[in-house]
Amino acid sequence: MHGDSLTLLGKMRSQSVDLVMTSPPFGLVRKKDYGNVAASEYLGWFRPFASQISRVLRDTGSFVIDIGGAWEAGQPTRSLYHFKLLIMLCEEFGFHLAQDFYWWNPSKLPTPAEWVTVRRIRVKDAVNTVWWLSKTAWPKASNRRVLQPYSASMMTLLSNGYKAKKRPSGHDISEKFSIDNGAAIPPNLIAMPNTESNGAYQRYCEDHGLPHHPARFPAELPEYFVRMLTDRGDLVVDPFAGSCVTGEVAERLGRRWVCAELVETYLEGALSRFPPHNNATQKPAAKPGDESGFYRVPRPGLLWNGIEGEPLPVDGGRKRPASVKTASGPKPPKTLSRSAGTPAPLPRAASTDPAD
Repeated sequence: MHGDSLTLLGKMRSQSVDLVMTSPPFGLVRKKDYGNVAASEYLGWFRPFASQISRVLRDTGSFVIDIGGAWEAGQPTRSLYHFKLLIMLCEEFGFHLAQDFYWWNPSKLPTPAEWVTVRRIRVKDAVNTVWWLSKTAWPKASNRRVLQPYSASMMTLLSNGYKAKKRPSGHDISEKFSIDNGAAIPPNLIAMPNTESNGAYQRYCEDHGLPHHPARFPAELPEYFVRMLTDRGDLVVDPFAGSCVTGEVAERLGRRWVCAELVETYLEGALSRFPPHNNATQKPAAKPGDESGFYRVPRPGLLWNGIEGEPLPVDGGRKRPASVKTASGPKPPKTLSRSAGTPAPLPRAASTDPAD
């Protein structure tokens, strides 16, 4: 649907939707082409959406919102707007926080550049929060839908056996721990890069002179929750559809779906995701012990050798390095921006990039 998603939601029957899976525009400092409001105005802007989502959602359904954080304007501190949004949704609209997820993008650029690569006083921002909310404490769900292959170390443990005993931490590990269940239960950290730069969507947009939506999330993100929280034939709604990644996933998995987007050219590009333009097939499942789909996180102390280097800046990094120059004084570094194919987190008539 091309138009305001509040209009769409307002016309839907109460208790008719099984999953709202979306990534609204983030409350960033910089204005984006797809439209976004400032963090200070975010709660007021989102309230009417929250009211309609609560109305149309079934009691057994779920509301999953992927939302990145933002930095305060001109200083290296974080906005709390996405945490305030979570609290508002729970306290004002009665949603339950079923679980909080964290989407880690291993390929994320070192942003925000000013604080990370120039003044070197913060580490790169590479995680989005994903709130899984529900109208009751017991929404329908099954983690069996999103199991992961066992790692090589777990395969070794299963092969060599495990001695059941109480751990120093107090956890009592029983013999059931060594039972081969075929796959592992995933954690609430979702490791997923966003690096596609030459897919069917991008080629279609280029061939038809259409703009790429600048903040698309990878299809595996909505697929994770569509699989875990819905059955075939259930209705999935994305009120901030962008290039319609959620719709593509729902279509492929046999769910009914409705997506709304304000920018018509983004929807024209979204046509590439559906037949006859898209003939993509399901990826083959990984084999046990296959490590190709695992992402490694370095242990923090790998380079710590007792040498700490230069002293910490006593002003907390307020003064910019002298090496950054302009014709009339200090020059702000070039802001790292996402091109159509660089890691971006999501889709939406309102979507975002937390690099801000």
